[in-house]
Amino acid sequence: MRARVRFLDTRPLRGSRPFRSLWIGTSASQLGGQIANVAVLAQVWDLTGSPVGTGAIGLATGLPTLLLGLLGGTLADAVDRRTVVRATTGGQLLAATGLCGQALADNRNVLLLLALVATGAGCNALGAPARRTFPVRLLPNDQVAAGLALTNVSFQAAMLAGPALAGLIIAHWGFFAAYAAQGAAVAVSMLTVLRLPSMRPEGVATAGRRRARRGGWRIVLRRPTLWGSMATDLSATLLAMPIALFPLVNEARFGGNPRTLGLFLSAVAVGGITAGLLSGTVTRRRRAGLVQLVAAGTWGLAMAGFGLAGSLWLALGSLAVAGAADTVSVVTRSALVQLETPDAYRGRVSSVEHVIGVAGPELGNFRGGLLASATSAPFSLVAGGLSASLAVALVALVNGPLRAYRTPPPVPVEPEPTAPGAEAAGTARAQGSGLQAADGRSS
Repeated sequence: MRARVRFLDTRPLRGSRPFRSLWIGTSASQLGGQIANVAVLAQVWDLTGSPVGTGAIGLATGLPTLLLGLLGGTLADAVDRRTVVRATTGGQLLAATGLCGQALADNRNVLLLLALVATGAGCNALGAPARRTFPVRLLPNDQVAAGLALTNVSFQAAMLAGPALAGLIIAHWGFFAAYAAQGAAVAVSMLTVLRLPSMRPEGVATAGRRRARRGGWRIVLRRPTLWGSMATDLSATLLAMPIALFPLVNEARFGGNPRTLGLFLSAVAVGGITAGLLSGTVTRRRRAGLVQLVAAGTWGLAMAGFGLAGSLWLALGSLAVAGAADTVSVVTRSALVQLETPDAYRGRVSSVEHVIGVAGPELGNFRGGLLASATSAPFSLVAGGLSASLAVALVALVNGPLRAYRTPPPVPVEPEPTAPGAEAAGTARAQGSGLQAADGRSS
């Protein structure tokens, strides 16, 4: 029995039928998202033949996330979260349908393609904060981290398999088939969303107008455990994000072989999946704050190791360690944020977490590229990795509540209703991560 707890903690899947159903829908959506990402990249390159064109994809994805993410948090704390999730998932389905239509019509207008990408990203940004609040409402406290770990495993698996599957689909059947696969995956997710019961925020009626107007940033800054956890994550991603430097490292040390470049991304995903499969080691630990701090510091040291690696196997090993550390950090941070936030504020706090999870890696890649252009890719990686570890150590030094944080004892989940009717038709609550979702850093 003791050996079993070291492996993937499957209690949420075994003990909650709604969570199991929604995990399947979320996993399908994540795989579809990875297929669509590759299809959009390939189609934009086909239309423009320019790195500026492919770079615009990040703009089309990032801007709606930054503009609408915080609004999504406000909505999640003001209205029925089920309504928000249903509406935004429907919007994503319409965007996927639009991508299918433009591919079928042999669209040659890149602006139309990017507009559809932005529409899907905007809908995801509006719905992500509400989705992030559901695991803690569905699962006992001691299983929230396990549920998030299961979702992270499916995300890492989608990262590993999605691009290869997309390449096969595009090569044999073209862009339309790839977008159709995404549409089918979103439809599966939508079917699970349609079964959600009412998910109104708890405590809003007694919170008063003044409290209801508080933004997510203010709430985070007033709680040391919250700002410490998010500062830890931002330190790791802003100072030690390596994706933009992969081509430079590959060119300088490994001859620019495109297969080697692909191995870099795969190594991160393999590390993440391995950590997820062994997540029982950490999801049952109550010292979530300390676990996150150690994992984030390990991420920075692994990035420094990647910058120093002279052999391919050492480089891939460093990236696998980084991927495993990232998975542990993301899972523990997400669980801590949800458990430490009163339900009346969870939408707004989740929106802050979502924005940090998107903006941190993007800005980190930009920072790394600028430093590498002035020095070298290895120097940028080593300096960034060591700086990240030092920044995490500083957070640990000044934030005693985060170091000492312990997961609250389990609180039983209310039994599922048995009465007939629309409200009892499904008791599932959405398990949330979205395309960035589990906050996968390598996406």
